Amino acid sequence: MTKPHTDIKRIIWIERILPKSLLPYVALARLDRPVGIWLLLLPGWWSITLASGGIANMKLWEWTVLALFGIGAILMRAAGCVINDIWDRDLDRQVERTRSRPLAAGTLSLKQASVFLATLLLISLVILLQFNKTTIILGIATLPLIATYPLMKRFTWWPQAFLGLTFNFGALMGWSAINGSITLPALFLYISGIFWTIGYDTIYAHQDKEDDALAGIKSTALKFGANSKYWVAHFYAFSLITMLIATMLLNSESSLKSGLFLIPAAAHLIWQLKTWTPDNPESSLKTFKSNRDFALLALLAFCLI
Repeated sequence: MTKPHTDIKRIIWIERILPKSLLPYVALARLDRPVGIWLLLLPGWWSITLASGGIANMKLWEWTVLALFGIGAILMRAAGCVINDIWDRDLDRQVERTRSRPLAAGTLSLKQASVFLATLLLISLVILLQFNKTTIILGIATLPLIATYPLMKRFTWWPQAFLGLTFNFGALMGWSAINGSITLPALFLYISGIFWTIGYDTIYAHQDKEDDALAGIKSTALKFGANSKYWVAHFYAFSLITMLIATMLLNSESSLKSGLFLIPAAAHLIWQLKTWTPDNPESSLKTFKSNRDFALLALLAFCLI
């Protein structure tokens, strides 16, 4: 099956309102592919709603935290994409899907990307400083992970695990933003997110496995090969189990409700496994994107406890 020439999608309404000179920054920040924002944001929203005791117990501060996390996720996902493309600009030229990204194609210079990155990080810092000390420390602690994650595909077959560690820090930060500290439910929610991320990013990596192999890029998709469905199924199962444990550690009533409300989310993951065709790039992309829906179903369960 023919792969798409580029992963950059046109957003017509943005093209109409923004100067042409700013459009490469939109592509660099991946604003044309918002699924990444959702996947970064929703573990934080899980944690905020669970720590609040459900949506019925949320007051003005909890809603403010949700909003600040939303803005922060947009900014930090964009910053992560810039860092990724700075590290990978040479590798991206070797992969059909990524060779037209702004840095790989030369549409933007390294200096321009660096100034953009500094701006994103500065605004993110302003948002982070609205929270308590524990949350600020956790936010700063994510920076080494964000900076080094793109390098992992060069050294380990498990870059998806490092992405999981990085992308799910919001589960810890959301909890501390509400409660001022990290307790066991937050840790299990973080672990749940890590397993989930390894699963969905393995699916995502199947789009590029042929080009990755030629370029020397490592991934769990290449490591697991024909057994990828088996491994992804186990990662998803561990994610659901640890997610349920997080709710059980609150109280028995919450765990019973969440267990019932998580059934649609679990059914969605089963649907993914049944419909995903690993050797079909379009199927891999569609299945990967559907993880936003799983995360929203999990969020609904936490809202209703």
